Amino acid sequence: MNLPSNIELIAVLSGIACATGLVLAAVALIGTTRPARTRAGSGLRRLWVGGGTTARERRAHQTLVVGAVLAGAVAFLLTGLPVVGLLVVLAVPGAPWLFTAGRAERRAINRIEAIGEWTRRLKDVSSTGQGLQQAIIGTVATAPDRIDEEVRLLAARLTAGWQARAALLAFADDIADPVGDQVVAALILHLTDRGERLGEVLGAIASAAAAEVVTRREVEAKRAQPRFAVRFLTGMTLLVLAYGLVNPDYMRPYGTPDGQLVMVLLGAAFVALLAWVRSMSLPPRPARFLAPPDTDEVLA
Repeated sequence: MNLPSNIELIAVLSGIACATGLVLAAVALIGTTRPARTRAGSGLRRLWVGGGTTARERRAHQTLVVGAVLAGAVAFLLTGLPVVGLLVVLAVPGAPWLFTAGRAERRAINRIEAIGEWTRRLKDVSSTGQGLQQAIIGTVATAPDRIDEEVRLLAARLTAGWQARAALLAFADDIADPVGDQVVAALILHLTDRGERLGEVLGAIASAAAAEVVTRREVEAKRAQPRFAVRFLTGMTLLVLAYGLVNPDYMRPYGTPDGQLVMVLLGAAFVALLAWVRSMSLPPRPARFLAPPDTDEVLA
């Protein structure tokens, strides 16, 4: 085998290795943050099912996966280049992931605001002389929309006979925010000492939640510029990729093994750059201090 053939073989093998690394990197970036299971089959099932907590979210994820595979196949048929098909497969779920940078933070801010509103309503209801569990159940009808499902689930657990402490810890795990942990911690302490100043504590937490919302929204506004950069770069990348799909002359230099290797390297570098810029536009995840309830303390 002559020297050029060796170079082409090395280029093809390198391209395959880089493409595999690119796929794994995309799965790591777009996937969930839950601990990975040990079996490979479970990992593939997670990739298919996604990290959604509801059937609607899982169906949307599966539709996106099927659409990505079909779009990649069409791109490969149009260009005859496997790396282009791979890039299209990554672009279908990756573009929404990049365009929606900041949505999770805005959702968290809105939920903190809802927690503050619910805490004030719980304070008002508990001040009428009702017990804590009855007061929580009494707030179901007026719970804010953004935490309505969690409050209803908390009331259902209390009604079903869960221990109040376990139900509150499960509620904090559903909310998954330090502000919710503060509210639940105050309620759990009230279960043990039956103090008469629960209303004052809940009022203070509600005021702190309102201040937290103001602070986070100010920070959110300052992150608008890097998020615009992410959307702009993503949009330009999609336009270039679409132009290459409809213009064979533009993609001809990448038709060789060396060209495919160059495309893999450029694609990997660009995906890494966009992921890095997106990470700069997101705040650090706030640390929580309450753990989920133990299974042996759920039922009274």
